[in-house]
Amino acid sequence: MANTKHAKIRDEIREAILSGKYRPGQRLPTEAELVRLCSASRPTVARALRDLQHEGLVARRAGSGTYVSENRGAQGHLFGLIIPRLGETEIFDPICKEVARYTQEHYRAAVIWATAGTEASIDLERKAWQACQLCIERRVAGVFFAPLEWTPNDEEINDRIVQAFDAAKIPVVLVDRDLYCYPRRSRYDRVGIDNRAAGHVVANHLIKCGCEQIGFLSKPHSAETVKLRLAGYRDALSEHGISVRKSWVVEGDPGDVEFVRGYLKESDVQGVVCANDFTAAHLMQTLDQLGIRIPQEMKVIGIDDVKYASLLKVPLTTLHQPCKSIGAAAVDALVARIADPTLPPRDILFHCELIVRESCGERFGQLSRLTVPLSTTKKASRL
Repeated sequence: MANTKHAKIRDEIREAILSGKYRPGQRLPTEAELVRLCSASRPTVARALRDLQHEGLVARRAGSGTYVSENRGAQGHLFGLIIPRLGETEIFDPICKEVARYTQEHYRAAVIWATAGTEASIDLERKAWQACQLCIERRVAGVFFAPLEWTPNDEEINDRIVQAFDAAKIPVVLVDRDLYCYPRRSRYDRVGIDNRAAGHVVANHLIKCGCEQIGFLSKPHSAETVKLRLAGYRDALSEHGISVRKSWVVEGDPGDVEFVRGYLKESDVQGVVCANDFTAAHLMQTLDQLGIRIPQEMKVIGIDDVKYASLLKVPLTTLHQPCKSIGAAAVDALVARIADPTLPPRDILFHCELIVRESCGERFGQLSRLTVPLSTTKKASRL
């Protein structure tokens, strides 16, 4: 918040430029007109314009006036941020905040948060498309986009969104995930973690904790990141000579008591790799309802290290995503893409730190025998 008169004027003019009210090459009101419009002194207005000149937003021409810069590089740009399920997928909050902070501090650019929320699938798809249209209308210089997941038409909507940006000649950097599952690859830069390595690390940790029968649980319609984590899980088990049974790998609702009961009876797993902490937390609540002790009778591990991971009834062992580093790298990638649209598509991937807590018990510890309570069961959806 500006706390001086010149800073307030500067910020108002900057916002007018970033919003498209004043376009590149357009002449701004004269100093005399700004003095009248802003009810300020001429030195105050001149100082505000000098600040904007130093930021690269405007160019002052002697005897002619002040004009919006036509070739600003990254400075002064307005970026769009389209992150569906922002309030539900906790890793995106620190990523988005770092994107906003980093763009302002390093490039004096601004970010519009075009979408958020935890709406139903149809509403979420509609709002994502509306966010795309808003970014195009605001003439953003580039977009940070986390493709939709967990919706029936996510691939169709994701394709529609990036095609619209392509038509508007707006560069896109994908955050966290690609549009498609491996081995298919989109032609956009992606910034996130090495998901295959992440799946390998968490599965390997369960093996070191004494598990030989290890499950992998994810929700239906998950993003390609989950498929990569599953591949890493398979890699780890294969390296230890463990053959993955079909019953071990399932998609389903971790909060559904009957689904979980049926999965455990059919698979007889000793530990579960969850696609993320959200899935792990719901599974742990369901296991508690079933009277299954963690980690004595079942070990659980996640990926993300969200805030509540350490606050669960049994604190969750998980991988910590370097969210701030991801946010900063996404900004640099988008700026580089704007400067050189011919760059080949890049995967900018970070490794994660394993955070060991109680949900996997002691390293190399042995499990008690698991007895699953009897009841009518729902069939697990096998992958």
